[in-house]
Amino acid sequence: MNMFCYQCEEAAKNEGCTVVGMCGKPADVANLQDMLIWSLKGLSYWLQKGKDIGIVDEEKDLYVAEGLFSTITNANFSAKRITEYIEKALRFRDEVKEEFLRKYEEKNGSPFSEDVPEAATWNKKGGTEIYELKGSEVGVHAKENEDIKSLKEFVTYGIKGIAAYADHAYVLNFSNDDILNFIEKGLTETLRTDITVDELISLVNETGKIAVDVMALLDEANTKTYGNPEITKVFTGTHKAPGILISGHDLLDLEELLKQTEGTGIKVYTHGEMLPANAYPELKKYKHLAGNWGGSWWRQKEEFEDFGGPILMTTNCLVPPKESYKDRVFTTGLVGFDDVTHIPNRADGKPKDFSAVIEKAKEIGDLPERDGKELTIGFAHNQIAQVTDKVIDAIKNGDIKKFFVMAGCDGRRKERDYYTDFASQLPKDNVILTAGCAKYRYNKLDLGDIGGIPRVLDAGQCNDSYSLAVTALKLKEAFELDDINDLPIEYNIAWYEQKAVTVLLALLYLGVKGIKLGPKLPAFLSENVAKVVIEKFELSTINSVEEDIETMTK
Repeated sequence: MNMFCYQCEEAAKNEGCTVVGMCGKPADVANLQDMLIWSLKGLSYWLQKGKDIGIVDEEKDLYVAEGLFSTITNANFSAKRITEYIEKALRFRDEVKEEFLRKYEEKNGSPFSEDVPEAATWNKKGGTEIYELKGSEVGVHAKENEDIKSLKEFVTYGIKGIAAYADHAYVLNFSNDDILNFIEKGLTETLRTDITVDELISLVNETGKIAVDVMALLDEANTKTYGNPEITKVFTGTHKAPGILISGHDLLDLEELLKQTEGTGIKVYTHGEMLPANAYPELKKYKHLAGNWGGSWWRQKEEFEDFGGPILMTTNCLVPPKESYKDRVFTTGLVGFDDVTHIPNRADGKPKDFSAVIEKAKEIGDLPERDGKELTIGFAHNQIAQVTDKVIDAIKNGDIKKFFVMAGCDGRRKERDYYTDFASQLPKDNVILTAGCAKYRYNKLDLGDIGGIPRVLDAGQCNDSYSLAVTALKLKEAFELDDINDLPIEYNIAWYEQKAVTVLLALLYLGVKGIKLGPKLPAFLSENVAKVVIEKFELSTINSVEEDIETMTK
């Protein structure tokens, strides 16, 4: 059975993957994920109806976000796990539906009689094969006006990122009902067959607003739980001792692993988007948090092979592992891959049990001692705020000409060398603000500093992109400007998956114009939708390094 997926930047021919995903996602999983999203839309429909008459179910509200998170690129490759998510979504949907219909009739004295979308009623037994077939019918292949379809997917992908950020916050016991309510509202709206282009454009804008809200919520969750990130130097080699590598984004998983390995002689190293964890005071206090190994997600086949110890994947960014190290890979949370050991979720208020990972580290024994370049991290908005006066003086004196926001995602294609070349050729009176794995294209370059201010200021994970928005807004206030676009800040952002779409929508909602987005514009933007976005927000894609530097440094 064929698939169709164009949710990430690697979409084949910039049109869509039709046989197997460039990410490694097989066709059956792609179709099952489409079915899961459709099922979550049906669940959202009844949750929204329920709220209209006072029915609230927090467990099911959160499940919508969790289910969406599992469909983000490079998160879950397991047909079995996705099938289980679908079955749970359908069970939850029917429970909410039955409760709503009963209470509606009790309240109104007559049965509910509105037309109901198929996603809210479909019910056919048969398991994985039936779900896969239905997913192929209701996914992106579904026949619909191209512009309507494009805008619906734009909203859906933005909501996927919102769901991921919301889930991270909820894990740390920080919540916002309005965010979960919007996720359900947005999904339900995409079921409408009569929705107009104007209504969808308004929904895209609202998605941007909620994107800002959810990133603020996650920032609050991280900083109140683990403290404000501090400027920190991070070792990137390995010590002669047993070691565990933890990748993904989940800080609570890291904290629980650190607690369970304390006193064992095992060193814990971060990988990829976990690098910023080394800057949080409440995580830094664990002396066996030994540094960072490796770089961007797409290099993991070589880096995981070379590391030699067990690897724990906590969220998206898993590349299908090689047979040579698959027995050392452990997944947890929403991450799924067949034939690797999965660590179950927390139950009864107890932490996850990482004993299997720990025993594997002991079994393997000492890693070799390896040198590594030192990285300086921790430049989140709280740290930038402490040196705002110094930054403003540097700008006024002409020492700093401009800031370049080079946040977002990395990717494996050769064209991504653009970002390394751009950073290395950027005139020395410019400073880079970054967050996300895009930084691995240039964070080991010797770019120096300007009056003690490093030329690469790393705010953290893609989850921490909010810091860059806060920094821009604080500078706008400090310079007493009316328009954020009057700041000496340029935006040259790389994207890969759906959380980057969420960040883009947040920036557009905040009024940022003139963003360069690359290496290419999303395939899910139809010609007409792309034209509207480009004209309204002055969005463009990258050109040559030389041309873009000349244009953007004027």
